[in-house]
Amino acid sequence: MTATDELARGQYRSQQLLAREAAQQAQRAWRQIDPGDIAGSWRTLLAAFLKLFVGYQGAAVRGGIGYAGQVVDAAGAVRDPIGTVNPTSLVGVASDGRGLESLLQTPMIDTFADIQRGVTAEDALRSGLHRLVTITSTEVADAGRVATGLAVTADRAISGYVRIVTLPACGRCILLAGREYSHSTGFLRHPRCDCTMRPLTADEWDSPLPGTDPQEMFDQMTAEQQARAFTVAGARAIRDGADIGRVVNARRGMSTAAGPGGRKIRTTTEATTSRSVGRTLGQLRKTPGSRHRRSTVSRLMPEEIYWEAERLGWDREEIVRQLKRFGYIY
Repeated sequence: MTATDELARGQYRSQQLLAREAAQQAQRAWRQIDPGDIAGSWRTLLAAFLKLFVGYQGAAVRGGIGYAGQVVDAAGAVRDPIGTVNPTSLVGVASDGRGLESLLQTPMIDTFADIQRGVTAEDALRSGLHRLVTITSTEVADAGRVATGLAVTADRAISGYVRIVTLPACGRCILLAGREYSHSTGFLRHPRCDCTMRPLTADEWDSPLPGTDPQEMFDQMTAEQQARAFTVAGARAIRDGADIGRVVNARRGMSTAAGPGGRKIRTTTEATTSRSVGRTLGQLRKTPGSRHRRSTVSRLMPEEIYWEAERLGWDREEIVRQLKRFGYIY
C-alpha cells in the first residue's frame, strides 16, 4: 500500500469516527426529550447539541483541508496554491445552504406530522431519531468532503480526484468507484453516504487505483451483501454476466449536496453581513432587527459554483475567483 493510499484510508476512518460520534451525541440529546413537552424540551436540548454539532463539523472541515495537502506531499508533487480554504465558511451551515439550527428542527416537524397522522408518540419519536441521525452523520461527512473539494480546486498541483468506496456500500456508490473527476466537479453522494475522495496529481491522472474497480468490488462481496446493494434479482444478473452499469442507474438518488432534490440553486445567508463575506458581495442593506447591514446578493454554495463552472466552461482561475468572492477561499 502506498503512502497516498494509507492517507485515503486514514481520512475515511477519521471521517467515519467524527460522523459516528456526532450521531451518538444526537441520539443522547433526542432520547432526553420529554414526551409530555416534545417541542419545548427539544428546543432546550437543541441549543446544547448544536454547539457539539458545530464542533464536529469544524473538525471534519479542518481534516478535509489538511488531507488534500498531505496527499500532494505523499505523491511527491510540489504544492502550487492559488488560494487558501476558509474553514469558517463551511461551519454552521448545512450543505443545502440552510442554517444548521433550521435543519435540525426538521426531525421535530416530521415527528409532529407523524403524530397528526395517528402514529403513536413513541413511534413518531423513534422515526424522528432516525431522521436526526441521518442528518447529523450526513452533514458532518459532507463538511469534510466539501472542504477537501475546495482544497483540490485551490491547488494547481491537483488535477482532480478519484472516488473511493469502502465496502459495504450501496450499488450506486459501487458503480462510481474509481471514477475520476476534475477539480471543478462536485462530489455525488446520498444521505449517509460514507464515500471519500482521493486527490490526484497530474502524474496520477488516468492511472487506475487498485481496489477501485466496481466488478472487483462486487466479486469481493458475499451473496447477502450483493443482494442488499443490488437487490436479489440484480445481484443474480450481475453474477450471470450482466453489466453493473445496466443494473444500476448511477445518478439515481445521488446529488452534489445533501439538500432538496431537483435543480434548485443552493444559496445561504450565513456570513453575509458587513462584518464578513457581505463586504465582498456588496449591495449591503440594514434590515429591521439586525445589528449589521447584510448583503442582498445571494451567496452561492460551493456546489452551485461548480455547477455554474460546468455550465459556463470556467477555467480553474475563474472558479477560484468565484470561490473567493463568496468567501470560501482567501
